[in-house]
Amino acid sequence: MSLSVLVVEDDREIRAMLQAALRVEGFDVRSAVSVSEAAALVRHALPDVVLLDLGLPDGDGIELVRLVRQHHALPILVITARHQEAEKVRLLDAGADDYLTKPFGVPELLARIRVALRHRGTALAPGTTVHALDDLRIDLEARLVTVRGQPLHLTPTEFNLLARLVRSAGRVVTHRQLLTDVWGAEFTEHTHYLRLYMGQLRAKIEQDPAEPRHLLTETGVGYRLAAA
Repeated sequence: MSLSVLVVEDDREIRAMLQAALRVEGFDVRSAVSVSEAAALVRHALPDVVLLDLGLPDGDGIELVRLVRQHHALPILVITARHQEAEKVRLLDAGADDYLTKPFGVPELLARIRVALRHRGTALAPGTTVHALDDLRIDLEARLVTVRGQPLHLTPTEFNLLARLVRSAGRVVTHRQLLTDVWGAEFTEHTHYLRLYMGQLRAKIEQDPAEPRHLLTETGVGYRLAAA
């Protein structure tokens, strides 16, 4: 069962970036744009981790930290643009486990999540970040894909789809799971998206897209990235 993350962020672009990055890693992601919405989601279905922005429309995120801490011990990571040491101390004293100062990279975010979960008694192994087979090499941290030593230009969606397959290299990922993790839960019936983007990826990666060696179809089920 996937670990769940609640992303509390009112900036649409940052929220979308976090959702996409976490879904590619296999997390079940929900989101909220205010303190009140986040509090309601916590009451309805307790997440495993909270990622929390501070400047929210109906209050400061520290209010949610204090509210959650009254009843729960789940990890809370604060995302903040505030650099003052006193502010960071205030967050930690209120019950936050850690904080990231904007801007930050996805690898650092994932490492901080792993540490916070480990401190709360949940081990989360680092995900696969490099996949290499024959003439294909994918480095997720560097966001670099090469074929026969030549770098490929991928769109953000193409890269996220390929990254999700890397995380499960050698195993089938269902159509529904790919659509949920790459596009979002509301797109689970849009299988034509998968056909379109998988076709684009094969055209860029495979020597013969009609006879793929890397991006394999499991008929009626999903797709699999070939592993050694």
